[in-house]
Amino acid sequence: MLQLKTAGYKALDQLRSQGEFPPKWTKIDELEGVTDRFMERFRRERFEVSKELGPGFLIPELIEQATRTAETEHMDNSADGRERLEAVQALDRMNRMTFAYEHQCDLVMPLVAELATNGKPVGILELAAGSGGLAFALAERARQTGIEVSVTASDIVPDMVNEGNRLAGERHLPVSFRRLNAFDLRDLDGLEPGSADLVVISQSMHHFSPGQLALMIASAERHGASAFVGLDGYRSLLLTGGVPLVASLQGIGTFTQDGLISARKFYSEIELDIIAAIATGRQEHRVTCSWPMTMLHARLTPLAGS
Repeated sequence: MLQLKTAGYKALDQLRSQGEFPPKWTKIDELEGVTDRFMERFRRERFEVSKELGPGFLIPELIEQATRTAETEHMDNSADGRERLEAVQALDRMNRMTFAYEHQCDLVMPLVAELATNGKPVGILELAAGSGGLAFALAERARQTGIEVSVTASDIVPDMVNEGNRLAGERHLPVSFRRLNAFDLRDLDGLEPGSADLVVISQSMHHFSPGQLALMIASAERHGASAFVGLDGYRSLLLTGGVPLVASLQGIGTFTQDGLISARKFYSEIELDIIAAIATGRQEHRVTCSWPMTMLHARLTPLAGS
């Protein structure tokens, strides 16, 4: 219900015919604001289209508006790095319990195999990696399938980076952790342009605004990556109730609350489609559902000299 595809694509077609989509930008400093403003414009247009289409479309639109929130998760609000680390570790346990890492590896590894064609290790950069559960899972799956990879897991929280490097040393996998502002890959000291073939962000897209996600995609392209993959929960009423229910099994009140907030912030397929189109200026991407996840895969064109 919360995908609103009929009204959404009709609204987008109208904005395209009026010359408003895709909005133009020339400097990367403009991208965040341009994307955020267009998303607001799109949602207003979708509301008007829903009214025109009748009650069967307007009611889901009103439910969508009531469900969506801009509230910040407790793990993002907390100034205590250790508290954030505990929340991320709870998410890691939940992912292992639900076999989420295996599912994500099934989605990402075919792309890794496509990139493993030049005899060099495939460079994988994970943004907002948290505990690094996916980074470790990808490295282990690659080892099992005989694909050589070099995985860099990044996060902006020092405690998570330190803990990740400790675990990487214990597991003897080709994974390293670095501190990184996900919006500007130039901040990653020691990672040369072009060394990351694939940039991944998983289960974190809802923490960022549309403009911030567009910045990540554009930065990945400018850094020389060949592909960007974003994975997150599928926006639906079922997951709005299901995510906090599963999170409650960890027995942590704030983590359960974060599960509800996150599920209310998941992006719809058309919203991710819009973000990728603005960031790249092309339609060389696809957004698909592999329940209970949405996957954005954008093919990138590294800039000359990257």
